[in-house]
Amino acid sequence: MNPKIWLSSPHMGSEEFNFVKEAFDTNWIAPLGPNVDGFEHDLEKFTEVKYAAALSSGTAALHLALIMLGVEAGDEVICQSFTFSATANPIVYLGATPIFIDSEADTWNMCPDLLEQAIKERIVKGKKPKAVIPVHLYGMPAKIERIIEIANKYEIPVIEDAAEALGSTINGNAAGSFGQMGILSFNGNKIITTSGGGALISNNEKFINQARFLATQARDAAPHYQHSQIGYNYRMSNVCAGIGRGQMKVIADRVNQRRKVYNIYLQHLQEFSNIEFLPEPKGYFSNRWLTTILINPQNNNGITREAIRLCLEKENIESRPLWKPMHLQPVFQNYPSYINGISEKLFDYGLCLPSGSNLTEGDLNRVLINIQQLFLN
Repeated sequence: MNPKIWLSSPHMGSEEFNFVKEAFDTNWIAPLGPNVDGFEHDLEKFTEVKYAAALSSGTAALHLALIMLGVEAGDEVICQSFTFSATANPIVYLGATPIFIDSEADTWNMCPDLLEQAIKERIVKGKKPKAVIPVHLYGMPAKIERIIEIANKYEIPVIEDAAEALGSTINGNAAGSFGQMGILSFNGNKIITTSGGGALISNNEKFINQARFLATQARDAAPHYQHSQIGYNYRMSNVCAGIGRGQMKVIADRVNQRRKVYNIYLQHLQEFSNIEFLPEPKGYFSNRWLTTILINPQNNNGITREAIRLCLEKENIESRPLWKPMHLQPVFQNYPSYINGISEKLFDYGLCLPSGSNLTEGDLNRVLINIQQLFLN
């Protein structure tokens, strides 16, 4: 069997080991330490956001962000439907209700028109949302400026889920830097990794200080262990942060490599006019974390995205359907949703292709040849 081609595998270099070795040599193995401080500084510099807290996951960052906005049981939080479940889960952790918003066609992210409709209707029902969570999906920034404008109009804070979008920008401004808070993920499949991990970023120092406090079990300033609030074990370890520091030295290269992969797919597959790609709107810059395509079987002699997925799987190549919208998930299907059908169409027709920054020319050729043969047969 041919070697496995993964959808998005970790891409390690040489710098990571130096920082991890330093942690071992200095016995900074426990959570916190110089690598955590350094990694947070690297994130602040790269995103041009003033403050960052390195945490155990992007989910933890989102959970803490909601807590700091005062979200409690019975509250409502507006959430993008077309996303991974980790965007919605923390809302339910707190006993709040997610209100799902469908996508728009230009970026596949939260539709501003449906957002405003939902806000108006929830206010009429006496349930003004406590927060809005748009997502920059697959590295493509959402229409965040319009979303922020609408949210500000109704005085509702915005938390940006930029878990997939480190390195993406709108008019030069980093994804995750527009709202009151942004969250990042460094899971093993992301554009950079810390093995597992995430971060909360904000220009509000109070939010970040409180996040750090809550993430270290909310221990009060006392010589003994004293707690006045419920805390969490959400801080990143010094070892994992060392991996992150090494990865941050090559983040620009990783973005360029992912974008190169996208352009290779575009160059070789656009000859099949019925394979659609997602272009960048003017002023947008996507890190192209995953290259995605749409295949409508009505325009492709019955070829579906599932036919392509199975064809690749047979050759030991991993691909994946686009996210199944949250409003279609069994665990979330009974929550309120504002739907226009776009995310359901994307799920039916969409496929993520292998996109790792460590793909070789041979890997890409294998993927392309199998897709091309399927369409030409």
